[in-house]
Amino acid sequence: MEAWSYPPAYDPNYLPDPAARYWFPRRETMPAGEREQAILARLQEITRYAYDKAPFYRRKWDEAGFHPSQLRSLEDFEDRVPVITKADLREAQARAPMFGDYLCVSPAEIHHIHGTSGTTGRPTAFGISRSDWQAIANAHARIMWGMGIRPGDTVFIAAIFSLYIGSWGTLAGSERLHCQSFPFGAGAPGMTARAAMWLANFKPQAFYGTPSFALHLAEVARAEGYEPRDFGLKTMFFSGEPGASVPGVRDKIREAYGARVIDCGSMAEVAPFMNVAGSAQSDEGMLCWQDVVYTEVCDPQSFRRVPYGERGTPVYTQLERTGQPMIRLVSGDLTRWVDGPNPCGRTYPRLPDGIFGRIDDMITIRGENVYPSEIDAVLNQLADYGGEHRILITREGAMDELLVRVEALPGVFERGADGVEDLRAQTTHRMHKLLGLRAAIDIVPPGTFPRTDFKARRVIDDRDAFRQLHEKLGRQP
Repeated sequence: MEAWSYPPAYDPNYLPDPAARYWFPRRETMPAGEREQAILARLQEITRYAYDKAPFYRRKWDEAGFHPSQLRSLEDFEDRVPVITKADLREAQARAPMFGDYLCVSPAEIHHIHGTSGTTGRPTAFGISRSDWQAIANAHARIMWGMGIRPGDTVFIAAIFSLYIGSWGTLAGSERLHCQSFPFGAGAPGMTARAAMWLANFKPQAFYGTPSFALHLAEVARAEGYEPRDFGLKTMFFSGEPGASVPGVRDKIREAYGARVIDCGSMAEVAPFMNVAGSAQSDEGMLCWQDVVYTEVCDPQSFRRVPYGERGTPVYTQLERTGQPMIRLVSGDLTRWVDGPNPCGRTYPRLPDGIFGRIDDMITIRGENVYPSEIDAVLNQLADYGGEHRILITREGAMDELLVRVEALPGVFERGADGVEDLRAQTTHRMHKLLGLRAAIDIVPPGTFPRTDFKARRVIDDRDAFRQLHEKLGRQP
């Protein structure tokens, strides 16, 4: 396999021929069984390394009765190696500030610090060594190559440059790919209109951001007198939230910009975040680049791999990181995987529907399980949908109730009460037909809800407030 060693030692000057489909032809197209043997050898190296270097893994594995010498198959890896969670990482960093006792290199070797914001608890710091940063850049470049991005292309990065690692990884990858990197950023007042101006003037080939921002940008661009299709974008790739694999959302972005739409994902702790992504030959779903980050789709309770074709949660193991290696980290997301021929010729498993959302984002209403991304998909297929909505969960009496407040296009209200009632009826019918869900629908005017440059937050669960009120009054909810 091309230059595959641990730790990685890639030639920083290597670039394939621009006409080549693959960055590493052998690694990307080899028979799955042969790749699995190579991955097993790598897992044996990584578990030995982590056991020797990290008290966190040594303690956890000793408690589980696992030793790296016992790892003789991928089934052993699944059966014997316990999963780790974000809660485990936070506890490890509280025990051994700042990077936790799963840090396997000297703190002096840390080159980048990223992490969570800590708004809901203790922040989690990602300590990335210089060699790991080079491996991340190489992996991003390789996967961006698979998207059809080439040296000399301009990559417009419309995402926040902060602790969030996605924008930085894209920048590192585009630099490694010898692209013209355009780190525009996001989040400041007035930046969306300025983004439209820069896109109209520079006409970059590629765009990275969130699906919500791309749709918001299209609205603002038109209000500023620009036509998004005139930006000339060829490839738009996204992460940070579900959407780019949701048919209604994906189709709206395609229609607005006339570009290929590619979904990316994984976890910030596991960067490169594009360990799953589409390719230049197909923008349907995501590929699992198993020789970069080994992905298992597992049952959320047993954490055993589910058969191809079934739903589960991704469990990730980094195969190239040495600073804070993640070994069987549970994502908490929900997806479905398949194994079969891919249009691009790569022999990786695929997530045909992308990431549905987080398992803990699931809404249970009167016994029905619904994911917010499924509601997004229904609304985005309505011709008069105005681009934003809110999902409000309340409780009346003993019953959970779901209210969806839907922004309409201006023409709906111009048609008066009949226009509003028609959209309400369409929304109610499609929600029930496609999701089996009965919800109250409230149609609201354009501009009711603020747009976002980053992740959209559309679910409001008021059931806890209801329970707290009744407990205070001494009643049973």
